[in-house]
Amino acid sequence: MGPDATCDKIRDMAGDPATLPVARRHVVRRLYDWTVGWAERPGGTWALFLIAVAESSMFPVPPDVLLIALCVGLPRASFRFALVCSLGSVLGGVLGWTIGRAAWQLVRGFFIPWIFSQAAFDNVQQLYQGNAFLAILTAAFTPIPYKVFTVTAGVLDVSLATLVAASVLGRSARFFLVGAVIYLFGARVRALIDRYFDLFTWGLLALGVAGFLAVRYLR
Repeated sequence: MGPDATCDKIRDMAGDPATLPVARRHVVRRLYDWTVGWAERPGGTWALFLIAVAESSMFPVPPDVLLIALCVGLPRASFRFALVCSLGSVLGGVLGWTIGRAAWQLVRGFFIPWIFSQAAFDNVQQLYQGNAFLAILTAAFTPIPYKVFTVTAGVLDVSLATLVAASVLGRSARFFLVGAVIYLFGARVRALIDRYFDLFTWGLLALGVAGFLAVRYLR
């Protein structure tokens, strides 16, 4: 499988969810405001780091939401938040790889089908037989749940060096892109988010749900 075929296969996994969860605007808005509040607290950086670690191995919520909120709340620290998020995510990828390599027989019943399906595992295995580095790099940058690739990499004995190298490139590119945009256009970005909060929230949620459903229910 060549690079183009690998990219096409990964893109096909993104799919479109048939439905999206519905929530009241004021509830989501309160959660958003609460999250933004962490930008002025020392604990916000630790929360970002821990969420990034957990998301790369088993946690379903991507760290981008908190990263964006922290950067919007304190644009001058955007690159620091992006670095923290990147480091946490790569560390979480190593954790996922370790789980797959050292404890798969113990945790298999939890990960399949609760985190991802057997079909998703098999599909990622095929991608790794083609170009493991490109597969991990693409997953690290896109909304496709990165945890599927980190855990499966450990199970399939993909080298840790390959995982770390691809993860550093993909995760850093993703999070530093967010940080750079908000650092350069902080006030205007915040105004746009405040004005188009609903569209922004549901658009981000749609990406996350699409990727999650794609790898969990892939057949």
